[in-house]
Amino acid sequence: MNTQREQLIQTWISSVLGSDQFEINFLAGDASFRRYARIKLNNKTFMLMDAPPEKEDCGPFVSIDEFFDAHGVRVPHIVAKDLDQGFLLLEDFGDVLLSTLLNDQTVDTHYAQSFKQLIQLQSIDGQSHFPAYAYEKLISEMELLTDWLLPSLQVQPTEAESALIKRTFAILANAALAQPQVIVHRDFHSRNLMVLDGEQDQGVIDFQDAVIGADTYDLISITRDAYVQWNAERVYAWFKTFYDMLPASAKEDRDFDQFKQDADLMAIQRHIKILGIFVRLFERDGKSGYLKDLPRVMWYLLEESKPYAELQPFMQFIHAKVLPKFEAKYGSYEVVA
Repeated sequence: MNTQREQLIQTWISSVLGSDQFEINFLAGDASFRRYARIKLNNKTFMLMDAPPEKEDCGPFVSIDEFFDAHGVRVPHIVAKDLDQGFLLLEDFGDVLLSTLLNDQTVDTHYAQSFKQLIQLQSIDGQSHFPAYAYEKLISEMELLTDWLLPSLQVQPTEAESALIKRTFAILANAALAQPQVIVHRDFHSRNLMVLDGEQDQGVIDFQDAVIGADTYDLISITRDAYVQWNAERVYAWFKTFYDMLPASAKEDRDFDQFKQDADLMAIQRHIKILGIFVRLFERDGKSGYLKDLPRVMWYLLEESKPYAELQPFMQFIHAKVLPKFEAKYGSYEVVA
């Protein structure tokens, strides 16, 4: 551990808190070069984000956190910051991830609260503050499937299959861009929402990749979470709950069936991307923890694409060429009824 860095941290926190009588405990994390520590002084706790400026730029995090905080999104307040040194002192959200509290009995209540906060997030005008979730970005995300998953299975598409894949990706990207465009958190799921002591609102974390994109994106992140699965009827009931909460402008020429299709197609774009990302996390970054979630994501893709005729040629390719090798290598998913 870099003792010089530790010294800088000690000095900075002492000056911010006006005391050197604090305890500091670094937390285990899988993040990049960022580290977090819990700081305790008397009965108060804070979170320190340590992001060495030569390795990590915490400018974007600060600018988004402050923007969200000013607009009523429940993100951690920034108590103090020193961007030159790469230090942030944040409000402590505690340790209770929403994912740890979800079960058949509790999920409806918790998700209703998540949806309420999501609607509020979408009501903020962020056009000038966030980049657009552009066509090129949507396509390059789906290409993670062709760049990582297919090679890992030694599947080489023919020219005709490559053209088919391209056409399908274009259908999905255009479907996302045709939806109302709002602020999208991009990782709005039960591991990035926290239940806060004595508060109704859930704490929102890991928002630094926010963009302007489809209004169904965050909804499907939470209801079709890569880490936890709920039965389809329940998920569609949540879609309806969310649809009913949308402002009138988001329902113009868009009945619930259209909304449901929007959400399904957005989910399929995301599953295709995640299949590539989880393989890349293993093959490039040596992180194997996500491989066990791959069969669930593949199962989502197979299930959700069924009603859509325009996706069938692509899905025939998946069934014929990809699935047998996928199941041999990564396993298959046991469905929860």
